[in-house]
Amino acid sequence: MHRSAGVSHELVDWLDSHTNFEAGMPRRASLPTLDRITALCDLMGDPQRSAPVIHVTGTNGKGSTVRILTELLSARGLTVGAFTSPDLASVNERIARDNEAISDDDLIEVLGALAELEPLLDTRPTRFELLTAAAFRWFSDVAVDVAVIEVGLGGRWDATNVVDPDVCVITNVSEDHLDVLGPTLMDVAAEKAGIIKSGSYVVLGETDPALARVFTDAADRVGAACVWKRSNAGHSEEFACESNDVAVGGRIVDLRTPGARYEQVFLGLHGRHQGDNAAAALAAAEAFFADALDERVVRSALGSVRVPGRLEIVGRSPLVVLDGAHNVAGAKALAASISGDFSVEGRVVAVVGLLEGRDVQAMFEALRSGGVERAVVCPAPSPRAVPVPELLAAGRRAGLSAQGAPSVGAACDEAIRQASENGLVIVTGSLYVVGEARTDMLERADRRASEARRDGAMRRGARSQGVVTLGIGPSELDGRLPRR
Repeated sequence: MHRSAGVSHELVDWLDSHTNFEAGMPRRASLPTLDRITALCDLMGDPQRSAPVIHVTGTNGKGSTVRILTELLSARGLTVGAFTSPDLASVNERIARDNEAISDDDLIEVLGALAELEPLLDTRPTRFELLTAAAFRWFSDVAVDVAVIEVGLGGRWDATNVVDPDVCVITNVSEDHLDVLGPTLMDVAAEKAGIIKSGSYVVLGETDPALARVFTDAADRVGAACVWKRSNAGHSEEFACESNDVAVGGRIVDLRTPGARYEQVFLGLHGRHQGDNAAAALAAAEAFFADALDERVVRSALGSVRVPGRLEIVGRSPLVVLDGAHNVAGAKALAASISGDFSVEGRVVAVVGLLEGRDVQAMFEALRSGGVERAVVCPAPSPRAVPVPELLAAGRRAGLSAQGAPSVGAACDEAIRQASENGLVIVTGSLYVVGEARTDMLERADRRASEARRDGAMRRGARSQGVVTLGIGPSELDGRLPRR
């Protein structure tokens, strides 16, 4: 939601005045309950019950799985609401219908309605609770056929857990937010298992037997209808990505689900791990429809899917790739993608900004294993940013050549300079860092395109007047993104 787009300053200030656990993570003792969001939804007439729901949790891959699911459901002709977090550039991105973000006018309307209801609550809701309620209200207003809801944190006490899902998806469990959800991975799994409800189908992407047992036991306790697990064992009730190869612009995958097998399907996303996300999303869609999907639907949906900020290419010469890996498991997946999906002759340089609560040195070690030679570190645009000196020390201990920069933009400039034309720049560590870099890079690309159009028009005008010109526009001198 952009103030420059005419959005009410008062409503923006009102939303931002509420406790924001994304800016400052809660301690376990201060974790929110479901009381406020339940009361708020009750005042609105429980809009979260107005459409079937697919609820998605997990440590990594939630956003990608939601995007793939949205494409699959839309390709079957449904109108799909999606609620995700965090946003990259605008809070509107979190609430979307068929991958189109809610308009400023609609967001103003639903936030205004929530502002009027807030005095009726016993306690003040958090910012995330308000955004969750806004999504439910808007999905009800525009009458979506199905809502795909991404958990913000954990599951059991997340504000989204007021839904009664038809399908629950758990992508995986790894070390992240252990100070809040832990201290052990079994504790994390138990928190995420809290989204499983009676009668729901459970699509389980976690393959560690002990962790997977947490979810299957939870499903048994509440009477979940069915549990489908990711595996390569070939069991009929399971799903898998059985073949996963690099292709131009993405991957070529073979996917197996309980209902069908889909071979040599183009997936328009980079990274081997996206094959597993696609398999989970496809299994979830089949569970929702209680039937296999037409192969043409699957090919259309997976070929067209895009996930901003996840192995997204935003520049050439050098290749500039954005990836919101924010924990060690994500950094390892990114490292595998650097060596597997992006082959360059030149230097690999990473722009890194992290939030507190991460294993900073392990993040840098993972990046180094993928071929990163240098790191330009910067403060993430968040109150929870890890200080630059701490990032520098950790990067150097991991064996990287590291230097600091005062901002994301300055770090990108320096990384592009160091990588040179035939190198690779990876921007990572936090979606907040990726979001700022993405906005900056796209604005640069727009300026470059405008300059090229202007220069082309000038040359065409000169030729029409019989003037010979050898002028070359600045954006044509090389393929690099212009530096500030």
